[in-house]
Amino acid sequence: MSFRKFFLLTGLVPTLLGAQQTGRPDSLRTQGDTLRSHAPLKLEAITVTAAQVPFDVPMSVIRLTPRVINSTPATSPWDLLRLTAGLEIHDQGQGPGFASNASIRGFSSDHSTDMALWIDGVPVNEPVNGHAEGYNDWSLLMPSVISDLTVIEGPVSALYGNFAMAGVVNVRTRERMKGSEFSLDGGANGRLDGSFLAGLDRDRTGLVVGVRGMRDGGWRPNSAQHLGQFYGRLVQQLSDRATLDAGVQLYGAGWDSPGFLTAEDFAAHHFDQVSDRTDGGKKQHAVERASLRVVSSGSSIWRTTVYATQGNWNFYLTVPPEPGAGEGSGSQTQEIDRRTGWGATSALSWASARAELTVGAQGRLDRADFSRFFTTHRAQDSTDVEVHARQASGALFLASSADLGQHLRVTLGGRYDVVGTHSTPAGEASTSATQGIVSPKLGVLLHLRRTGALYANVSRGFRSTDGVIADPTLPFITEWAYEIGLHLELHRVNGTMALFRTDVSNEQSFDPIHVTSTNGGRSRRQGGQLSLVGRLSDAVRLTGSGTFTDAKYLDAVAPDGVSLNGTRVANTAKYVGSAGLEVGPTTAPWMVRLSTNAVGPYTPFAEPGVILPAYALVHLSGQYLIHSTTTVRLGVRNLLNQRYPELRAGGFVSPGQERAVYAGFSFQR
Repeated sequence: MSFRKFFLLTGLVPTLLGAQQTGRPDSLRTQGDTLRSHAPLKLEAITVTAAQVPFDVPMSVIRLTPRVINSTPATSPWDLLRLTAGLEIHDQGQGPGFASNASIRGFSSDHSTDMALWIDGVPVNEPVNGHAEGYNDWSLLMPSVISDLTVIEGPVSALYGNFAMAGVVNVRTRERMKGSEFSLDGGANGRLDGSFLAGLDRDRTGLVVGVRGMRDGGWRPNSAQHLGQFYGRLVQQLSDRATLDAGVQLYGAGWDSPGFLTAEDFAAHHFDQVSDRTDGGKKQHAVERASLRVVSSGSSIWRTTVYATQGNWNFYLTVPPEPGAGEGSGSQTQEIDRRTGWGATSALSWASARAELTVGAQGRLDRADFSRFFTTHRAQDSTDVEVHARQASGALFLASSADLGQHLRVTLGGRYDVVGTHSTPAGEASTSATQGIVSPKLGVLLHLRRTGALYANVSRGFRSTDGVIADPTLPFITEWAYEIGLHLELHRVNGTMALFRTDVSNEQSFDPIHVTSTNGGRSRRQGGQLSLVGRLSDAVRLTGSGTFTDAKYLDAVAPDGVSLNGTRVANTAKYVGSAGLEVGPTTAPWMVRLSTNAVGPYTPFAEPGVILPAYALVHLSGQYLIHSTTTVRLGVRNLLNQRYPELRAGGFVSPGQERAVYAGFSFQR
């Protein structure tokens, strides 16, 4: 499977602004001149190079090109960002509806909970989730309809609040197209992935409708999966100043689960072990959205997005036996999560020749029913947890920037969030709690002649704690993040070098085997990052992104009472990165790409003192354009057949996929 046609923004576009952008850029003018390209009011889309950053924003941003994404033999959204953007990914290996782990700068992100995902202005993280607070379902992404994707590192943007501690993945989808497109990819283990899109692009109307189907036999026994998706988006210009944008995305998936291996079986390459052949699950997820954009006759734009979400999962999983309750009992458990949600974001933006200002508000209401049962071959034996919860949250935010002279820019912003949670466990009294938090953001950028720009930022971030669904009184996990960096803009090389430090309070030490956690500790993440794009010649391009992280607990206790002081934060690697060598003239019909992703020494969950060795994977891919309408693709993932652990916890392992070959084509009419 390949993820294709990403078109990136010239500046860092806030989620709510990007969600309602039409194919025609805003054309506000101030004193007769078009607003500067960095202004959030001018949302012009262009294709940029992997790892290239906007040099007029004081933060680190990762971006991807359509050429790279189109040729990457990725098997999931998590795999795509691992292979191309250098993110630390630990695939849970359970199925498309079971969220995997994505980590930035030492935040372990169990089920990607420390990272906020927004699609067309709609937050995807699931509050009041019994499995993991902020459970992040990236499978909602339909590859062929994504138009641009930006990874913001750290809690630096005032547009995002809960769950954006590690950073943000902000996605915009296609809003208009001409004709139709068909794509089909297949490969190892009986994988088949096809999509069909059709649409129109008129002066006042844009439309895209698409469907996708995927099936995969799985590379391990009892690991088959299937998924079906639908996408629809309509953009209608109501008048010269007003535009309506409506969309719907949904998917349904089912999968079988092979479970986890013991560390001994993994070392012996006994990958054919299955925990329980009745393990597996299914999930349905849908999002509906409507957005209105109104452009004033002066220098302002007002945008509002309203949305609704629905989700339903039901899965059975056997986690190896360990002391504790729930998962980790050694028996099969069933989890059921049914939820609905509603929300809105509204903002007003102004721009002058030297300054920009956005003020707005966000609100959402989520209701969830969560149950966990002990089961035997999918037959319920007893009830472990049953709880009904609802959460209402709201925020006021401000984002501004001003040019102080020709070379200095200052960005200032912040947000105030209030979160109220109500919990009713079965047979018990209800509990409620409300708490608020202020998150200031400050950045400074100094332009340098002929080399780029120096920048620095400081910001506060937070996220709700695991277990809030049952105990609303649990306080936020909070952080203060600091970063200094250099945006490089040379003749043949672009990129960013940065140093960062993050101090975390109320650190939560989580044990996924025992399904218990300890709150109230402190931790520190610090390190360096380098992202570069080099054009060695007109036909040869080199990309690379890497992060070194020293992540340690300063004052924390494990769920079993053992002190973690001075030990590495669990589920994080010392370094992680990716690099790619792309050969092929930009005007030629062909391109070949050799790439690698590396994971440094890694500290698993629930195994204090254990450090796994580093490893690197190599991938080869290419594509060829035939008669300007048909593109043929070929890729080999894990070319050298490296044996590696995707995830390890408590002495049990989810192994990484062996060498796999994929091929496909796409046709446009």
